[in-house]
Amino acid sequence: MYSKMIIGIDEVGRGPLAGPVTLCACAIPAGQLKKFFAGEFKGIKDSKKLSPQAREFFFEKVKAKRGQGSVVYAVSHVSAVIIDRIGISKAVARALKRCLIKLDLTAARCQVLLDGSLKAPAHFQNQKTIIRGDATVPIISLASVIAKVTRDRKMTRLAKEFPEYGLEIHKGYGTLLHQKALKKHGLSPLHRRSFCH
Repeated sequence: MYSKMIIGIDEVGRGPLAGPVTLCACAIPAGQLKKFFAGEFKGIKDSKKLSPQAREFFFEKVKAKRGQGSVVYAVSHVSAVIIDRIGISKAVARALKRCLIKLDLTAARCQVLLDGSLKAPAHFQNQKTIIRGDATVPIISLASVIAKVTRDRKMTRLAKEFPEYGLEIHKGYGTLLHQKALKKHGLSPLHRRSFCH
């Protein structure tokens, strides 16, 4: 067991009209961090700044590293139905808590680095929220990539169930194509009613 773990946390899908909000918590032993991001993950950045191909590349690499035991991560989705019921902020907090429970690490041994306005539960005393952390802190960038690829793949699968909305193209965001589909077909069970006024 490593003495200290660094956890990076980010979310994707806060703004779309359809689909879940998705969080990732990614943990690497503190002593391995520098080496980890000097190697195959050098150049990783905020998932929004990477091409889909680059995101997939890093995602497959991190899956392999997880298989070797040099990184652990957990992903949690909260559905549109729950977002409508409790609001986006509480949905994000719920997903974040779930990710940390799945990681099952001792809070006292963890330093948690979070993007933007995210906060970990209070018993994670060593935590820091970093504005634009997904662009400046590699472990948060990696969490953003894992969350983004996982959510995008989920939206592509859901597009097969609801083909009339073009979800595989816009991933639920409010693009012109999506707005037109909504006007024509109305809301699906995947849509956040509270976002679709």
